Amino acid sequence: MRPFDEDAVSAASGFSLAEREAVYHAIMTRRDVRSQFRPDPLPDDVVARLLTAAHHAPSVGFMQPWNFILVKSEAVRARVRDAFLRANEEAALMFDGERRQAYRSLKLEGIVEAPLGICVTCDPTRSGSVVLGRTHNPRMDSYSTVCAIQNLWLAARAEGIGIGWVSIFREGELKTILGIPDHIEVVAWLCAGFVDGLYDEPELSVKGWRQRLPLDELVFHDGWGRSEP
Repeated sequence: MRPFDEDAVSAASGFSLAEREAVYHAIMTRRDVRSQFRPDPLPDDVVARLLTAAHHAPSVGFMQPWNFILVKSEAVRARVRDAFLRANEEAALMFDGERRQAYRSLKLEGIVEAPLGICVTCDPTRSGSVVLGRTHNPRMDSYSTVCAIQNLWLAARAEGIGIGWVSIFREGELKTILGIPDHIEVVAWLCAGFVDGLYDEPELSVKGWRQRLPLDELVFHDGWGRSEP
């Protein structure tokens, strides 16, 4: 451990009004993009900015457990899309009746359409077997990786880039396709690319799958289920 350096601490202050509005605008207009991808490739400097934003996410014990596999190969993305299709049919059969038909009508990925795939992984061994902050919750490394994904997603929104998170896979298939070691966790496959447009509301809301829950029903005070006094 290094001795504490008072010069390493800067005064905390809020952002200017314009900066605050920009942050909240990115949050409120971020979308999970499944279509509308344009085929033109993302510039390398833009991808570098997105990855830098992701790499500045908080992580338990500062373990930085993430890796990012950038997939531009059409052949590799086609194999990933095929893995999705197999898992997606399994998922469809988990729903009944009209819900199954509604599920099958949804477009849930843009793996081939998007010019870039980003597989985000988590290495639980990166800081050894005992990690500060993960001693009592071993999932904290995965949660840290999700923070990196959210950073990347918001940075992409600010850059005018669409991101879609595809989670319908058998993890083992994805590991085989990408040569990922057994001990590494696959957290996300992200489709990334410029888009022609974004839905004003989340796509699943627009298409009637689910609606946003009222926030006041989700906030408790001083214990589970307790309403504000």
